Amino acid sequence: MTIRTVLRSGILMVAVLAAAALSACQSATAPPLEPTVALADAGEYRLGPGDAVRVIVFGQEQLSGEFSVDGSGQIALPLIGGVAAKGLTSRQVEKRIAERLAEGYVRDPKVSVEVLNFRPFYIIGEVNKPGQYPYASGMSAVTAVALAGGYTYRAREDYVLITRTIDGEKQERRAAPNTPVLPDDVIRVPERFF
Repeated sequence: MTIRTVLRSGILMVAVLAAAALSACQSATAPPLEPTVALADAGEYRLGPGDAVRVIVFGQEQLSGEFSVDGSGQIALPLIGGVAAKGLTSRQVEKRIAERLAEGYVRDPKVSVEVLNFRPFYIIGEVNKPGQYPYASGMSAVTAVALAGGYTYRAREDYVLITRTIDGEKQERRAAPNTPVLPDDVIRVPERFF
């Protein structure tokens, strides 16, 4: 063996070891990349505490108005009192309100529920202005980063970690920057190592 061959073998071995070490560091700091679809939970928006809604009972102005979902997940309405809304879509809440009003209060009620203000989302980690931000429909992780003043110089820009409640359980998943954000999500921008 020549010295040149030995040097090439040594350099190759160092490169392989460095790649393995980098891979081990990355896998130890974040769960594997999940498909965007699994994280998106792209179904209809489900109400929760902190959401503000407009309820319109057609022909009944005194029963219509703007209401908030309280900490227990209820909307307090005139005449019928609390209506459970947590975890339901606006269409499901419309149906519940109409059913309650039809119990002797209003004949054949027609109800509309519209979300006015969504719960906020939270962003932490390697962004310039971490904190709580108002949610806007159609947001992605990268637009959330932009709202938070952009990435710091130490930020990893190829993925984020999103903590979301899925089936009643908080789960953290690694996600691409174009992953849709939902209200109540906690987005963490990790630090890069090199």
